[in-house]
Amino acid sequence: MTFDALSALRTGGHWVDVLSAEQRAVLETLSEEEVDVLNRVKRRLDAAAPDVQGQDLKIL
Repeated sequence: MTFDALSALRTGGHWVDVLSAEQRAVLETLSEEEVDVLNRVKRRLDAAAPDVQGQDLKIL
């Protein structure tokens, strides 16, 4: 079975489906170790964030 980086990122809480096809193409080439690092960093950032956060939305 081959490693599915996008699925592992989704499971880790990353919103990969809102990215462009080009960005997803880059992420799907990540190794298991690279995805693990991203997921660990995200968990640490989430743990440090306040309970409620606003979204910064800019419409041009």
